[in-house]
Amino acid sequence: MSYWFLCGKGKVFGFSCGLRRGFNYQQTFSLVNVKLKWVKDKALDAVIAGERDLRAACNLVSILSSAPDFCLPIYHLSRHRGQLGLPHDHKLSTFIRRYPTIFHESYVFDSAGTLVPCFELTLEALNLYHEELGVIRDNMIDLIDRLCKLLMLTKDRILPLQTIDQLKWDLGLPYFYIDNLIPNYADLFSLFRLPDDRIGLKLLSWDDTLAVSQLEKNVARQTEEDLKNNCLAFPIGFTRGFGLKRKCMGWLEEWQKLPYTSPYADASHLDPCTDVSEKRIVGVFHELFHLTIQKKTERKNVSNLRKPLSLPQKFTKVFERHPGIFYISKMSDTQTVVLREAYDCQRIVQRHPLVDIRERFASMMRKGFRDRSRGLYKETAYIGHKDPLKIVQGHKGGGNGLDSEVDSDDDLFSEYNSDESIHCPT
Repeated sequence: MSYWFLCGKGKVFGFSCGLRRGFNYQQTFSLVNVKLKWVKDKALDAVIAGERDLRAACNLVSILSSAPDFCLPIYHLSRHRGQLGLPHDHKLSTFIRRYPTIFHESYVFDSAGTLVPCFELTLEALNLYHEELGVIRDNMIDLIDRLCKLLMLTKDRILPLQTIDQLKWDLGLPYFYIDNLIPNYADLFSLFRLPDDRIGLKLLSWDDTLAVSQLEKNVARQTEEDLKNNCLAFPIGFTRGFGLKRKCMGWLEEWQKLPYTSPYADASHLDPCTDVSEKRIVGVFHELFHLTIQKKTERKNVSNLRKPLSLPQKFTKVFERHPGIFYISKMSDTQTVVLREAYDCQRIVQRHPLVDIRERFASMMRKGFRDRSRGLYKETAYIGHKDPLKIVQGHKGGGNGLDSEVDSDDDLFSEYNSDESIHCPT
């Protein structure tokens, strides 16, 4: 029996071990008494760094791109705050001001006669967004297949929109996919009301050609005996210095030899208290992470998948029990789960074209943040009268001239706070 491990810079190596005589596939070999330590992985943490701000900024770009003149006042943007993933105690307007290469700020009067921030996209951001739309169009088949496979993982090929919304950034779905994408594929998807009164998305037909997991596709890594017995092993890698104990290694060797159950197959016959069932759970998440364009997602994003995926209670514990397959990053006061095999240090092995677009947005954000910290967006505000709606403006490209805050570092996650509105200067 062969087992595949990742070592050093993501290279794969294997070793063989014999199966213990008298081993029962349904027998439980629990790790309850084996404490697996968490070891920080700086390379994978670096992959997560800045992700929260990047996701929020890209979602705001999508929202503004659909608005007239690509411009909206802050109180309209705040309606989407729940989809941005920003901390609740951080002001949205101040977050936007941190990235003047993406957002340009002006001011409008609200119904109470108070000046409130109004934000629009810079020309550079708008052009990059149009490039993103082109990438999405060029990869539409792949995108639809990912959504189909996600629904095929579920018991009834149904997921609430709320659950899909939590995963749409990771899947590469457009922000307004319900309005702009789903109606174009009425032969594949249907929207309907769930018994709990939520709206759900259903896949109308099963596609056998899609019901092949990534692990099954990687047959080149498996021996002929493994394939014959359906004992597929997961690629494994550990953070340098992890030091897996002999008892854990012995358990892992036997666990890897257990039968592999496809995440697209019916697993109702499996005893949830066995390691065979746990291997199926790992297989489900292994496949789910392969459906995401960067092979990662926040742990909270999968919390609602227990019933749709027919998983037992506390199913996310597999992330801690299998640190050689999943890495849990604790950056930005959240837990992001990364599929280890997908990365060679900080470099993603299979690079989706949308990743390039996102990295260019991140580069623009870093530049704007640094320039603003250096005072390049601190011009004095002026009052104009050509446009009665926008009467106070700052430097084109960002900054309002009335903000005295000066950022002193290059950290995208520095604390920020400000009021959402100001009064008209006299």
